[in-house]
Amino acid sequence: MPNPTAEIILTTSRHMGLVAITHGERYQQANRALEEAGFARLPNGASTAPLTDPQAARRTASALVHHAHAHGATITTSTRPYLGDFGTEIAARLPGTWSAELEIYSHPLWQEDLWPMLWEAGEMYRALEDHRIPFASVLKNGLGTELLLIERPGHRSGYLLGALTDREQEDPHDDPTTPHSIVLPADPGLAARAIADTFLPAHRRALHHQDLNNVLRALERIREEHQTLQVIKESGRYSDGIPLRDSRLIGGMERDFADHAWLSYRAVLEHAPLLLTRCRPAATPWPEDTAALTRLREALAFSQDAWDEWNDLRQELYSIPRTLPAHEWSQVRGQLGLAVLPAIETWLADSEAFERQARAAVPGGPAALSAPTPRLLTARPAPLPAPRSAPAHR
Repeated sequence: MPNPTAEIILTTSRHMGLVAITHGERYQQANRALEEAGFARLPNGASTAPLTDPQAARRTASALVHHAHAHGATITTSTRPYLGDFGTEIAARLPGTWSAELEIYSHPLWQEDLWPMLWEAGEMYRALEDHRIPFASVLKNGLGTELLLIERPGHRSGYLLGALTDREQEDPHDDPTTPHSIVLPADPGLAARAIADTFLPAHRRALHHQDLNNVLRALERIREEHQTLQVIKESGRYSDGIPLRDSRLIGGMERDFADHAWLSYRAVLEHAPLLLTRCRPAATPWPEDTAALTRLREALAFSQDAWDEWNDLRQELYSIPRTLPAHEWSQVRGQLGLAVLPAIETWLADSEAFERQARAAVPGGPAALSAPTPRLLTARPAPLPAPRSAPAHR
């Protein structure tokens, strides 16, 4: 078993002078060496020493070598400037308002915290798998977009940029919507241009496809259960062919369906509004889909009260130390599902038009990303009419 390590990486900053970052299982001993050598600790965990006075800088360097040896820490001099500066310089050049914050993963286990957030299946993924990443810069635009910037391991220059997300996601290798990291040059202006012109548009398209897939998967789950329920109601038999003993059982089945349908329909309420704003039927080969999209927007508006009630209830329960029992949650979901059943049936009926229009509306071009609020669906039109008869494919 290898001996625990204590390492110090030295780099330079135009604003702060000498910057030291510690890592390894015994990183705290490396921090003590820096403290005893006269380095000042920053809030992000890095340490600095000025370089304005050459003689003082030489004394600090000599003291660091001495104290690092005393504490069993090794010193490595980086060939690249301080990543915190590079991230800030990129953020200042990106479209919109961006910030950059250096994160330090001194203990090797801390690097593992990046895995649940990483939305990436390219070189960045392999870098985290195969290399120690002691620090990274996280770029944020304040609207839900977060990017991870690291020094490209195994290379003397260049950087890697990948996407972070707080969304639930599948294995990035199995999800075709997963965006891939890109290699950035050492010049912050060129790096920012590559992000704005290449990575952000690709990331925006990936979000569009992920939202669309979430909606389509939700509708498919609802459709399957809806078809099963319709067959049972029409035939008077369970799906395995056994006759119903009592027709009153249908009521319970409808409540169960409404419960399950609401769980899936939430994905439609959360992701479909933004997708619909991008749809332009007149610019596609299917301008006749305009009427279907109007019905879908009306269905979302019809669902607004139930969506508000759901979010208010969840917020209320999160703010108190108790939660509803499982069967009461089921009743709540069932009631909400029954309330929006006309809207759900509209979405099932017009899902094909929605899919082709949303696929034709994949966004592109250099634009800052924004995250839609889950509480606002669309402007409320007139009340939704009674549901139409089920189409042939249902």
